[in-house]
Amino acid sequence: MEAESQTQLSSWDGYVDWKNRPALTKKHGGLLAASFVLVVEVLENLAYLANASNLVLYLSEYMHFSPSKSANSVTNFMGTAFLLALLGGFLSDAFCTTYFIYLISALIEFLGLVVLTIQARSASLKPPTCDLHAAPSVPCEQVHGTQAAMLFIGLYLVALGVGGIKGSLPPHGAQQFDEATPQGRKQRSTFFNYFVFCLSFGALIAVTFVVWVEDNKGWQWGFGISTFAIFLSIPVFLAGSPFYRNKIPCGSPLTTINKVLIAALLNSCVSRNSTSAIASMASSPSPPIRTGKENGQDSKSKDVESIETPSTSLSFLNRAVSDTPACGALECSVQQVEEVKIVMKILPLFACTIMLNCCLAQLSTFSVQQAATMNTKVGSLKVPPASLPIFPVVFMMILAPVYDHFIIPFARRVTKTEMGISHLQRIGIGLFLSIVAMAIAALVEIKRKSVVTDSGLLDSAKPLPITFFWIAFQYLFLGSADLFVLAGLLEFCFSEAPTQAVAEQEF
Repeated sequence: MEAESQTQLSSWDGYVDWKNRPALTKKHGGLLAASFVLVVEVLENLAYLANASNLVLYLSEYMHFSPSKSANSVTNFMGTAFLLALLGGFLSDAFCTTYFIYLISALIEFLGLVVLTIQARSASLKPPTCDLHAAPSVPCEQVHGTQAAMLFIGLYLVALGVGGIKGSLPPHGAQQFDEATPQGRKQRSTFFNYFVFCLSFGALIAVTFVVWVEDNKGWQWGFGISTFAIFLSIPVFLAGSPFYRNKIPCGSPLTTINKVLIAALLNSCVSRNSTSAIASMASSPSPPIRTGKENGQDSKSKDVESIETPSTSLSFLNRAVSDTPACGALECSVQQVEEVKIVMKILPLFACTIMLNCCLAQLSTFSVQQAATMNTKVGSLKVPPASLPIFPVVFMMILAPVYDHFIIPFARRVTKTEMGISHLQRIGIGLFLSIVAMAIAALVEIKRKSVVTDSGLLDSAKPLPITFFWIAFQYLFLGSADLFVLAGLLEFCFSEAPTQAVAEQEF
């Protein structure tokens, strides 16, 4: 019994290793385990961004899409990839661990890149080449039929894989830290900062070396490098298996959210006497959800206090708690209602970042097409337009460690708080920088159009007499905005998300 008690005390509550055995506090988790995730992120983002940053030119020059259709296709591809992150997160919570979701998603992305590589290598799988300048009367044939089917199957297999990775890899890394201790929370904050750093490092290789290969050696080599990168990420990820702690799936929050919303709606429509519902609501404001070392409880176990009365905020959801619910399957506890309220309060924050993502989308579409019309020479070197993201990438790589090692420690000393700069303040700074970036982008486009008019090169294939460095300013501000918002939002949502104690009991 004593040995069993010792084993229980030395294991992480709610976590297992890759062999489904209890994860041990001295062996699993921590910075070593998270370091494998950071290396994988370099490879994964290299594979994704190498194609996304230059895909608009591939679709227009080789698949003969119009500029607007190329931009729309890339935006749809990127939007689908990030929306599918919801699917990856759902599967991680409800059925599989983040460990297995990443492996499955990486294999799917690998298959998609193999399809795209085969198509890029074979001339028979692409529309015939054409030259509008040599033969302007001969229209280019846009990709169609089985060729188009192969293109979009490859693209959306990649999108499915990227979505699963984006929904599983960041939380898998964050789960390696003990959020019940100040040291664990600080290490998790450092992890998110360096996650952005590694994301940027992968992007740096993608928009320089891989884009150069695509433009000078052929797209089959560019897709091939991406394929090799995502394939290499799988053994690197597996190498960390002995050190990972994997959170046991305990039910998706989406299930609880739908259950509470439907129960609140049905119970409000069913006639009940005043004693059947907990609607007196003479309750305390926002009861605590998590506990630390209280009443002798171990701080490493994320126990949840028993909540007897719901809070007054979002009171319409309190109707979900009833002694005589409209449907027995929709019986909800006060704890479930309070956790849904937490999620509902986070949703406006997501809405605030919608326009930021619209701004970031233009980095891989309109801004690349802008640069393609400008003078991209630096001395004797001609810079590919798709390599423009090197400006925000380099700036983010510099700013991420500076922020973690200098700005945050200084802010902690000034504010006397654990975080120094709160998550919401960080997100707010990023959103403000995105506004500045788009104002600069508008001014640069006005200048570019004036140069077109003054030079008389409206229908000419010659580059405009204006350097592409003008576009660098908007890239720098958007890169800074992305750093502040992405890392801040990841950490905020991970720390504020409710525990799934009730779901654990149900599953």
